[in-house]
Amino acid sequence: QVPLVESGGGSVQAGGSLRLSCVTSGYNGYIFSRIAMGWFRQAPGKQREGVAAIDSDGTEVYADSAKGRFTISKDIAKLTLYLQLNNVGPEDTAMYCCAATLAGDGRPLFSRLSSLGSWGQGTKVTVSA
Repeated sequence: QVPLVESGGGSVQAGGSLRLSCVTSGYNGYIFSRIAMGWFRQAPGKQREGVAAIDSDGTEVYADSAKGRFTISKDIAKLTLYLQLNNVGPEDTAMYCCAATLAGDGRPLFSRLSSLGSWGQGTKVTVSA
């Protein structure tokens, strides 16, 4: 299990920006750099969906809805995963959670994280029109 604590959510107007953070602990920088991590979101009444993820080799994956607007990144020194949200819209309103796993089973990254990952409690993002 990877301990994860998210922050950075809040209320923002459409077109605005937010940066979400997911801090872990108990690992050194090398191990942290090798942990596959990602951001998922769940809007009220909808299924959880993958937003952006970064694999153990640094490969980044984005949902179509996130491409061109969101950026995922890792700060190894701070053991922190970030999600920069730009040009948000009301459709981005959701609870955002980060997931992480050291395990690998060959599945696509979102599926692997969803099935094998440790999860944080989430941070809520509300976008007003």
